[in-house]
Amino acid sequence: MTGCAGFIGFHVTRRLLDAGDEVVGLDNLNAYYPPALKRARLARLAGERRFDFHEADLIDRDRVAVPADGADAIVHLAAQAGVRYGLDEPFAYQRSNLEGHLSVLEAARRCATPPRVIWASSSSVYGGNAKVPFSEDDRVDDPVSLYAATKRAGELMAHSYRGLFGLDIVALRLFTVYGPWGRPDMAYWRFTEAIEDGRPIELFGPLDAGRDMTFIDDVVDGIVACIRRPVPHETINLGNSEPVALERLVDLVERATGKHAQRIRRPAQPGDVPITFADIRRARETLGYDPKVKAEEGIARFVEWYRRYRERGP
Repeated sequence: MTGCAGFIGFHVTRRLLDAGDEVVGLDNLNAYYPPALKRARLARLAGERRFDFHEADLIDRDRVAVPADGADAIVHLAAQAGVRYGLDEPFAYQRSNLEGHLSVLEAARRCATPPRVIWASSSSVYGGNAKVPFSEDDRVDDPVSLYAATKRAGELMAHSYRGLFGLDIVALRLFTVYGPWGRPDMAYWRFTEAIEDGRPIELFGPLDAGRDMTFIDDVVDGIVACIRRPVPHETINLGNSEPVALERLVDLVERATGKHAQRIRRPAQPGDVPITFADIRRARETLGYDPKVKAEEGIARFVEWYRRYRERGP
């Protein structure tokens, strides 16, 4: 499990351990957002005898290896996340999303019996597609951010390794995953934090811009199903298939906190797209994927967790 201290990696690791699986976890605990949050997630896994954690960077190729007794799957979730960060730190994406990704592909192909590789691509690969919902068969050759470009490059790298070495590789295109233990750089967290602190929130771009917000438990269901089931596809969307407009997201956070937000309007930022919207028919048919948590419930559950987290600290 790469990125085991990250938001999604932590939750998938927890689910697998609860199911009796053994997990070897790698994470470099970088400072893109506070490492204290990552260490707090790891603390929730401490003492699990079936969990073996290694602090390591994927670009250190010698540290990326499948255990000698093999593995059923490599779940590769480590990446440099975020669209806007690429404007200032582009080489972070090159290191993590290209070099690090290649390290994982090489680790898989060096195995006597290569495990399935399940990795996190992104809805960002669809760019500014006007056709919605986004289907896995749509063209994805017009990325509007460096992050999106590196994720699409990762898909092409994986495709070449399938052909060259016969690897079983599945790219899961994730759509705006949110929930407890999430990422502080994401809008729902930033809005909650500002409203709770009595600070204004900044709204970038049109208020009707929609994001297909997908609750963490539903995404974990999809990832674990991808480990357990045969998968004939290279790419699968994991979304909620119900985009949430920016204005509605603010309303949901206000309702969950019981507080009113002070709004500051800003222009759209480079790399933003007007909508993300997942066609999840392939995930339903292949994985039995059935997202259950609506935005109202998901945001309320996040705010409840956030208040507890703030009270007790990381």
